[in-house]
Amino acid sequence: MLATGLNLKFMGGAQLSVDGRAVDPSQLYVYRGMMFGNVPNLAQVFGYTNASWTLKSDLTGDFICRLLNYMRKTGASVAMPRLQEGTVEEEPMLNLNSGYVLRSVGQFPKQGTRLPWRLYQNYILDFLQLRLRPLRDKVLEFR
Repeated sequence: MLATGLNLKFMGGAQLSVDGRAVDPSQLYVYRGMMFGNVPNLAQVFGYTNASWTLKSDLTGDFICRLLNYMRKTGASVAMPRLQEGTVEEEPMLNLNSGYVLRSVGQFPKQGTRLPWRLYQNYILDFLQLRLRPLRDKVLEFR
């Protein structure tokens, strides 16, 4: 019996930088399950781990379209969730116990213990947060 061992890579191993400075994904907090604290204009699509991947992907796509339309309408060129240091407690973004996840979890961004930095893996809560709540909140900054 052979096993290759799967090693996950955040965003396929893409190197992130902001203003020429490298960004370590393991130091980031995920905002609303798609953007990252203090990183401008970056979003990812990451579906549910406990339900259909496309349910969350659809909500994320809709939110990003709303965000881009708002930016175009207001003339904003930057959208960035602002995370104040020490304001949230950390938990792993990937809350799974599979060996391949546990081997890589330290390389992935984190989630917080409360909204908007918390991932609930719950379609109803996400629908309320991403489709029905206003786009603007106290965390998301536009410039």
